[in-house]
Amino acid sequence: MSVVTEAPPLTLTEVAVEAAIAAAKVICAVYERPIQVVTKDDGSPVTEADAAAEAVIIEHLRPTGLPVLGEESVAAGIVPVLGERYFVVDPLDGTKEFIKRNGEFTVNIALVDGGRAVMGVVLAPATGDIFAGDADGAWTGRVVDGEVTGRRDIRVTTQARPRIVASRSHGHVALKQLCETLDVESDVSVGSSLKFCLLARGEAQLYPRFTPTCEWDTAAGQAVLEAAGGAVVTLDGAPLRYGKGDLKFLNPYFVAAASAELAEAGAAEMRRLLG
Repeated sequence: MSVVTEAPPLTLTEVAVEAAIAAAKVICAVYERPIQVVTKDDGSPVTEADAAAEAVIIEHLRPTGLPVLGEESVAAGIVPVLGERYFVVDPLDGTKEFIKRNGEFTVNIALVDGGRAVMGVVLAPATGDIFAGDADGAWTGRVVDGEVTGRRDIRVTTQARPRIVASRSHGHVALKQLCETLDVESDVSVGSSLKFCLLARGEAQLYPRFTPTCEWDTAAGQAVLEAAGGAVVTLDGAPLRYGKGDLKFLNPYFVAAASAELAEAGAAEMRRLLG
């Protein structure tokens, strides 16, 4: 007589991975045909893929019983009572990259607990590259036919002359000075939350943000980077936190880096440059 054993329940990270893969499938279906673009009230673009992907993600996350703060839901005026633990979702981060068809757009799903991003999944639908981070560490892999393959652990790297994720020629006016002060070796340009992921897998060490972001833009990437050993701080040197409903979930300027020391040095220099 054979004994049937039940599979253990999925962890929240595994649930988020499945949700991201399902959303990526929807996004790729839209990506393969002419894209209809609508402009939101704030002037940012949105496509049918944004709303469709968010609906798929919310459906996958529903069994967890946790609230979901989603970019498109918030845009529609739907903001749930969040509490201490909730998901933060950007179904299509880098909509402009999506419209340009350069592949540098992502699905972002994060878990916030007590104001900190403690778990995150970032998936690039065009390439299949996936990144995840939680209390057990950070890893990357490639999604092929709906399954994660080639999974490997990732960790930040440090070096005397850091590589920066930004453009010296097209960034904020203070960026050039920041690069000179911190003796930056070179810059790498990439769209969406992939910036955090470049740091997490050791390809760059510094990502200063001089322009506005919302919580759904950063939560998943921050969780991946911090799980890989990095840090994300605001200009006062405090960790970037979540649940800022009174500020419409807007983030202050921040610095993401491969170490707390580099993040704090970057924040101090940004404070000086911005007066």
